[in-house]
Amino acid sequence: MNKQRLFIALVVIPGFIVLAALLYNYPPINERLAWRIDSWKAQVKYALNPPEEALFIPEGGGDTGLTPSATPSPTLVPASPTPSPVGPTETLLPSLTPTTTSTPIPESVVLDGIIHQVQSWNNCGPANLSMALSYWKWNGDQRDTAAYLKPNSRDKNVSPYEMVAYVNEETEFNALWRVGGDVEMLKRLIAAGFPVLIEKGFEGTGFEGWMGHYEVINGYNDAEQYFVVQDSFISKNLHFSYEDVLRRWQHFNYVYLVIYYPAREAEVMELLGPHADTIYNYQAAAAKASDEIYTLEGRARAFAWYNYGTNLVYLDDYAGAAQAYDEYFALTKTLNPEEVNVPWRNLWYQTGPYWAYFYTQRYYDVLALATTTIDTASEPAIEESWYWRALAREALGDIDGAIADLQEAVKLNENFGVGWYQLERIQGGG
Repeated sequence: MNKQRLFIALVVIPGFIVLAALLYNYPPINERLAWRIDSWKAQVKYALNPPEEALFIPEGGGDTGLTPSATPSPTLVPASPTPSPVGPTETLLPSLTPTTTSTPIPESVVLDGIIHQVQSWNNCGPANLSMALSYWKWNGDQRDTAAYLKPNSRDKNVSPYEMVAYVNEETEFNALWRVGGDVEMLKRLIAAGFPVLIEKGFEGTGFEGWMGHYEVINGYNDAEQYFVVQDSFISKNLHFSYEDVLRRWQHFNYVYLVIYYPAREAEVMELLGPHADTIYNYQAAAAKASDEIYTLEGRARAFAWYNYGTNLVYLDDYAGAAQAYDEYFALTKTLNPEEVNVPWRNLWYQTGPYWAYFYTQRYYDVLALATTTIDTASEPAIEESWYWRALAREALGDIDGAIADLQEAVKLNENFGVGWYQLERIQGGG
């Protein structure tokens, strides 16, 4: 009996563990089980430390009394580590009336040819980008896009600018992204034969809460007021109302991405009208967010403040952006997590506050915000937060801490070029 127990302890149990590990790492099995295991681990962590209760509180703000201008414009701040804080200026926006003559479009359009893909675990961005590319007869799938966009499969986010870089650098097509979109812009692009990739808020259940999600919109119907949507997580050919799309799209500043053949670039620019110019686009999006601050309430109003800040960051008005983000964080503190999903994951996807606080010398706020974002994640897989915490540590004199954080950032994403640049600069004494 003792020999049997010894055999079980020394041979059977270790053999079972090795076999289980081999099976778990077999790709087809791993794709089915990895997300369940990670979901369970996240549930345990979030149950012990509810992330919605660990909200960041900026030292330099909250209840600032800032009144957004209906005509925001940039106050340019040098992109150096220590700019002088300045406030937003008052300069008139260009006319928001399109300079091109709008051609009447059909009341209903559906673009065929998109190959729907069910996303693998944590692969929303690459899956939706590959769906959008499939419309143009691109020969690839989400594994190809993920290899470039997410060399670390645990990376929590792929940003629109990363997708555009992939299309422009790795395919025969061109791509661009803009913010402040609306129903009419989506319809105009689709009617001209261009599916649109958008990022929006997604409401999970239970512990999952609020998170970001991409979708491809390839059709619309004015009579019934819905878009035709390809969703990598839910299903294909979904009908989402204009109202629902706008409500969730607002969470990500109404960002949209368009792919096209290089020969059709002039056509795309004409469809964009004045929004072809990025400065005009950011200014118009800031004005839109400013309007929403006065017309929306609760969490939607908080997102409006966030969008306002993000657009001011694009315009290099870091001081105005920092004030807007202060208002956002002040509002999120008032949300009841039992009644509304507090967007505590926002810094996974939208890093504007890091820019705003860093370039107004609020290094302790950058440090605290990055640490909160890292600590509340189910695992340390957000390279942008490690990057910004490193820059804040360097600015505060903690060189060793900065190097350690940058090493973690590039470990999490080996294609994180700016992380490698900063790491080499600091290690080289530059």
